[in-house]
Amino acid sequence: MGKNIADKGSACYQFESHLFTSADGKRRYKVWIGIPKKTLPAAGYPVLYMLDGNAAMARLSEPMLLRMSKGSPPVLVAVGYDTDLPFDVIARSYDYTPPGAERINEPRMRGRKGGGSHQFRQLLLEKIVPYVEERAPSDPQKRAIWGHSFGGLFVLDSFYNTAWFHDYFAAAPSLSWGRQRIVALAKESDPAHLQHKSLYLMEGDGVTEQRKGFASDLKDEESQLNQILEQKGVDLHLSRYPGQTHGQIFPSSLTDTLRIMSNTAQ
Repeated sequence: MGKNIADKGSACYQFESHLFTSADGKRRYKVWIGIPKKTLPAAGYPVLYMLDGNAAMARLSEPMLLRMSKGSPPVLVAVGYDTDLPFDVIARSYDYTPPGAERINEPRMRGRKGGGSHQFRQLLLEKIVPYVEERAPSDPQKRAIWGHSFGGLFVLDSFYNTAWFHDYFAAAPSLSWGRQRIVALAKESDPAHLQHKSLYLMEGDGVTEQRKGFASDLKDEESQLNQILEQKGVDLHLSRYPGQTHGQIFPSSLTDTLRIMSNTAQ
């Protein structure tokens, strides 16, 4: 990965990092915390948790942080893995995917174990969040989580299952994974648990990149999920990235999420 903004230093953010270990001892996480060099607001800082933290940190730049500092810059929490690679594909396949589809022959898993989202969320909420809150108290109305692809699945799964965050940014979530397990979970979710928070679905045009080898139609999956969520009264925000591939949505959606969280113009 090389050096990121935390290694280089920033005029407007103070960075630190800390290591965590999964309950079963099989996965090690590196978590970067970026605290704005601005006075703590009376209600607390906005805070954004970013999954695939290694790759997310590589996308942060000083000009980007400077733009955010002109608004209401959030605390940045990049939840990554203890690796020099941008993605730990084995660990994220387990951590970011929901249980209930373990027996399905899922080609994208390539033999990797899935279904660990509940355990990862427990670590996030019970270990990582308290560690961050000790250093930078957050505003309950401005807590957010962002994730891309499998990370987008985790964001959706968390939207159904926790109210700690207020804003949930799911970028190009892998909706067809596990025979649309995440869509089935939307159907099963209690509408009462989906209120008083916001969901941002950030997708491509469903045409630019057809996922080869998978029969499911991206537009149909998105339409089905959107309809379910709207019927349950979800505060849903849709963003489109026409002409962008699945991978290109990673940096685009992260940039837009940072803009929204810091309340700054494009």
